[in-house]
Amino acid sequence: MHFRKTALIGVGLLGGSLGLAIQRRKISDRVVGYVRREASIAACREHGVVDEATMDLSAAVAGADLVVFCTPLAQMRELATKAIPHLKDGAIVTDVGSVKGQVVREMSPLFTESPAVFIGSHPMAGSEKTGPAAAREHLFDNASCILTPVADTPADALQQLDLFWAAVGCRTLRLTPEEHDDLIGRCSHLPHVVAAGLANYVLSPMHPPEQAELCATGFRDTTRVASGSIEMWRDIVLQNREYLQRILGVFIEDLEEFRRAIAEGDEAVVVDFFKAAKERRDAWKEEFNKRTES
Repeated sequence: MHFRKTALIGVGLLGGSLGLAIQRRKISDRVVGYVRREASIAACREHGVVDEATMDLSAAVAGADLVVFCTPLAQMRELATKAIPHLKDGAIVTDVGSVKGQVVREMSPLFTESPAVFIGSHPMAGSEKTGPAAAREHLFDNASCILTPVADTPADALQQLDLFWAAVGCRTLRLTPEEHDDLIGRCSHLPHVVAAGLANYVLSPMHPPEQAELCATGFRDTTRVASGSIEMWRDIVLQNREYLQRILGVFIEDLEEFRRAIAEGDEAVVVDFFKAAKERRDAWKEEFNKRTES
């Protein structure tokens, strides 16, 4: 599997890391990145994440065999509308967005009369850091990547996209957009909201200044993702609100049960709470290590 030209729409952490992986593994003869600012062109050059960076969207996508949208979710539809007239016949278009339901609903109809085909993707890789400087060649190694084909997705295009993600290091699986948003809402979106809530509450200026001084590695590790892109996470929680609000409701109910157990001094419930959490996380971590170290 090889592409003559790949276009990355947005060259931040994910786009830049994808560019490095494509270049180093020689998956494409040429990687072109579309960016919005002159400063981003300079950053792309400095870190070598693409072969060429441009602010001209039509030039970026023209002749590309593969186009990957690596922008915040709210920007994708407008950029796709502008890009479609310049796409080549048979081009595969995908994205790296953390929500799939709304993305697929908005993007798929745009490509109905297009010479290109859109298939949603979501590699489970990232960091709280942003920009081309944060890009890492091995970011996708052994990461899970979810593909969300629909009923009329061409089988050959789906296979090529599957092979592409495997080529950059991912393990692929296929889900419906709705299955994706439900599952990712629990394991990715909820933890980010919880981390942001902890940072907001514990580091509130309403608390004494000694509060922040006492926060150590446990607090740092638990709230790491709260330092992520505000624009990106705004789009994620709003676009996945149908699932996320329900997930938050169940999580809050569980916390309320634990709060009542503390208030009542119910030692058995408190022990069971921590015991179940430890056993489940330890088992998950063991399997996670096997997947990512193989």
